[in-house]
Amino acid sequence: MSHQILSEFDIVFAGGGTTACVVAGRLAAYDPSLRILILEAGQHTLNKPIHVQPSQARFNQEPTSTTVTFNIGNPSPRLNGRAPAVPSGRCVGGGSCVNSMVYTRAPASDYDDWGVNGWESENLIPLMKKLETYEVQPDRSTHGYDGPIKVSSGGCKTGIFNEFIQVGTTYHKRRYADDTDDLETCNTYSVSYHVPFLTATSNQIYLSRLRSESLYSQAIANSWLIYKKYIDGTTGRRSDTAHHYVYNQTHNPNLHIWDGKRVKRIIFEDNRAVGVEFTSDPVSCPDADQLLSIVRASKLVVVSAGAFGSPTILERSGIGAEAILKRCGIEQLVNLPGVGENYQDHYLVLVPYLAANEIITTDTPSRGESTPQENLAQRNDSSKSLMAQNGINSKIKWRPDDEELKAMDPAFQLRWKEFFQDKPDKAVAIFAPFARYLPPYSRPLSSILPSRSYMTACCYTLYSASVGSVHINVTEDGKEEMDFNTGFLDDPSDMVPLNFAYKKTREIFRRMASYRGEVTAGHPDFPEGSAAACRETSGPVDLDAPDIVYTAEDDEAIDRFLRDIVQTACHSLGTCAMKPEADHGVVDARLNVYGVSNLKVADLSISPLNVGTNTYSTALLIGERAAMIIAEDLGIGCI
Repeated sequence: MSHQILSEFDIVFAGGGTTACVVAGRLAAYDPSLRILILEAGQHTLNKPIHVQPSQARFNQEPTSTTVTFNIGNPSPRLNGRAPAVPSGRCVGGGSCVNSMVYTRAPASDYDDWGVNGWESENLIPLMKKLETYEVQPDRSTHGYDGPIKVSSGGCKTGIFNEFIQVGTTYHKRRYADDTDDLETCNTYSVSYHVPFLTATSNQIYLSRLRSESLYSQAIANSWLIYKKYIDGTTGRRSDTAHHYVYNQTHNPNLHIWDGKRVKRIIFEDNRAVGVEFTSDPVSCPDADQLLSIVRASKLVVVSAGAFGSPTILERSGIGAEAILKRCGIEQLVNLPGVGENYQDHYLVLVPYLAANEIITTDTPSRGESTPQENLAQRNDSSKSLMAQNGINSKIKWRPDDEELKAMDPAFQLRWKEFFQDKPDKAVAIFAPFARYLPPYSRPLSSILPSRSYMTACCYTLYSASVGSVHINVTEDGKEEMDFNTGFLDDPSDMVPLNFAYKKTREIFRRMASYRGEVTAGHPDFPEGSAAACRETSGPVDLDAPDIVYTAEDDEAIDRFLRDIVQTACHSLGTCAMKPEADHGVVDARLNVYGVSNLKVADLSISPLNVGTNTYSTALLIGERAAMIIAEDLGIGCI
């Protein structure tokens, strides 16, 4: 097939997702004379409601969505034969434009554990502060207050979130913290008091007085609690990297974004990356011809296509394991067996409950409808309406205490001792309530559920022992496909915290005032006569009611259920790991791909280990660090 050489740039980005926009935007600001091109398979996101309006976030992951790619894993016996689907962002801004906007940050020790020079937490914390405007609380030493990414409470609150905190801090007997994203705190329930115009000292006095005077529950009742989200507190819009790093630089004629362009491979001359070969994306541009085109890069090529796109671009370019390239008929340029290995994710379980009809949830706006209350709220202030609400306002970063640990299956004990026991800042899972029905990909029940109020218990585990892989493959008829092993639940220890999380969150939800029972089809199929059987009810149990007692047969039912519904948290990473080459690394500390020159990888695929956070925060951080590294390499001063 013939090639068309279009033009030459200084830097070409293969992929235009979250991290690419950070790096390109920063470099364009550092040196506006740099000729920068972003090639993105998806379409533009500029001011499109599905991307900028928080309440519409769910539509990005509908089965017919073109703003994400559903990467289909190989069927797994650990998932009862299921072939799991893992979405990844497929638009300018990538995951930052389609995620749920949940704000969490990993403990600082996660980055120290990477063991990579220049990536220690002491070097990264200034960048964490640089990238954000933290609109929630003043004078927090680890937070930033003048960065491009806004962090706020995001939309009006519903009573469900307050109930979750109220029950959690009494029944669950966990202490309360007003910031579990300070890079070290976990195992506490987290929302934040919004006390305008108070200094840090007076804020602490205020919180102390609330607790000492037993006004804590009153504060909950008065909705003084806010959760942190990637939402602009003034406009109510999503805070993504496309709008806040790239689209805001339309004055720069040297920063280009070509959407609908899928990168096939990197072009090399004597092991030096000199350009990128691409074609029109068949989904974004279904009527375009498939002519292969080339753009040249005089200074650098940056692969930034995520945990799925980056390793497969490298493999198509001849960089990867010999056996994989040979089976695909690709001539090997560099033998890097780590390419595509080390795939990691967070395991998500969504369990639905019936809610009191009078409670306000986000079920209505997420279906594209509106209520009289919502219309009024929109007219008054769209930044505080349900349309600016992502459906989640409280959480706990959970670690089992001694009593809980004893109640968990022994299969988890070795993992606990080896990884968690001596790391008190690392949570095992995050529990949170969603103020709407949120179906798992494998059980879309919305078409058969009656129109009423729902709430969903959300749990995702953070440091699973299992790992997977992402590679290319060629079918017998010569078509390329992805060979994707998720690794989900391959290690038996990973099932245990999910089983326990189902039980623990069920106990919390059944004590919440809005609880009206379980959505039976979204729960385990317990044996007939089981005390754990699900049902609709007229109200919650007492706070001091005994916990449900589960039999061995009940536990088997829970495990079968979990294998049926466990899914990705869309936190894929690790497939181009930043490790020594001898340890199956793909890039070095300065993001250079081993064995070639003029080629870097910058996205979540470089993360060598998992991180205890919604990974948007880490993708942002990688982008800021990558921009600094590239600027240093090019002799450009960083602003």
